[in-house]
Order: sequence, then C-alpha cells, then structure tokens
Amino acid sequence: MSSRTDADSGIDLSHLLDTAYRQARLGLEEGGIPIGAALFSADGKLLGEGRNRRVQHDDPSVHGETDAFRAAGRQLDYSSTIMVTTLAPCWYCSGLIRQFGIGAVVIGENRSFQGGEDWLAELGIPVTILDDERCVTMMSEFIESKPSLWNEDIGVVGDEA
Repeated sequence: MSSRTDADSGIDLSHLLDTAYRQARLGLEEGGIPIGAALFSADGKLLGEGRNRRVQHDDPSVHGETDAFRAAGRQLDYSSTIMVTTLAPCWYCSGLIRQFGIGAVVIGENRSFQGGEDWLAELGIPVTILDDERCVTMMSEFIESKPSLWNEDIGVVGDEA
C-alpha cells in the first residue's frame, strides 16, 4: 500500500472522508455503484459532494468525482481544493483532477482498484491513501455481489476481474 500525504494541512482527513463515504452509501442504497466523493476548500469547507450515479442516471459520465465537481460549481482556482474519494480515481476522474488543477487528493481505499493515483503523484499532486476499512469492506462486498456491474464501471467486458 502506497501512501503519500501533505502532512502540513492540519485537517482531519478521515472527517472529510466521512462525507464521501455517506455519498457512497447513498449510491449503494439507490442500487448504484458505491463510490462517493467530495470537493473541499483548503480549510476543509465542503464545496460539493456526489456519488457514482451511472446506473441511477443511465449516464456513464456520472462518476463520484465528477458529480462532486459539478455540485461544487465554478471555482476561479482549484489549486487549493481537495478531492476526497472513497476509491482511487479512475483515469477519467484523474484527468479531471489534472485538467482543473485540483490541489490534493485523498483516497479512502485503493485495494479494490488503482487508477491514476501514481500519475497524479508524479505530476506533483499530493495524494493521501487512508486505507479506510469501511471503504474496503463496502467495495469488496459490492464487487463480490455484482461483478458484472463492477466490471462495466471499470471498463472490463465479462465477469472476470
């Protein structure tokens, strides 16, 4: 497990993750994929929160991070914002983080999936992996119970992971 962090922030990152986790639980209750995210200002103020709603909206572009990003509305500068997500961001969401210069990423867990987190770190974006057991359990149970839906979400054809 790799873990990189901007330790000088002084913000309780697990508290920020609670918001993303609640969104993931809502998504699961709605019959969707349990991935939640939230965008915060540098001082921990919530700007927007969201969840993967690909199933609920029949829209493949509504990932947790994109939903949170949209909910935050326009910002003049994203460099001091923090994207918090229950699962390592896929390449699509990593591209969003890069494109808009989001300043830091906090990941609940990356055991179930690893996307562009190393690429983001190589670009100089601080990445923190919390390895949160709630997130690990939620995703592993979901993947076991709905492998086809999970594979659809990560772009894998068939039930093999």
